[in-house]
Amino acid sequence: MTDPQRLTAGDKAPDFTLPDSTGTQVSLSDFRGRHVVVYFYPAAGTPGCTKQACDFRDNLGELDGAGYQVLGVSPDKPEKLAKFAEAERLTFPLLSDPDKTVLTEWGAFGEKKNYGRIVQGVIRSTFVIDPEGTIVKAMYNVRATGHVAKLLKDLKISA
Repeated sequence: MTDPQRLTAGDKAPDFTLPDSTGTQVSLSDFRGRHVVVYFYPAAGTPGCTKQACDFRDNLGELDGAGYQVLGVSPDKPEKLAKFAEAERLTFPLLSDPDKTVLTEWGAFGEKKNYGRIVQGVIRSTFVIDPEGTIVKAMYNVRATGHVAKLLKDLKISA
């Protein structure tokens, strides 16, 4: 199994511009001057991705209060993201990368093990970016459940 190119702490976060659930173009550079959590997930509406998104939603007050903007990125089309956001009352931007260009550039798409088989897919990943646009934390193959609680602990943000 070959790993995709992975980003690490200290790397400059690759900029991107993607449509959100309403079709509005959102760029990572729009948030320069602010801490950003960018998380990549396989598919809106699936059990694991819903759990992860709802955990971010439920802890958004703490993250926002500590100066962090959350951005979720998946290969889903904006229409599916809009339904997901409405169904789960998600108030942070969900961005669409259907051709997987950004996912690949960030090392969040490639070979992974799924039920013992090697498959191509989205590698559930989370990145913390400082106000200057540098990655301070890069986490690959994170678990959907408990991930946000661990992230808050690592960032020393009390939930």
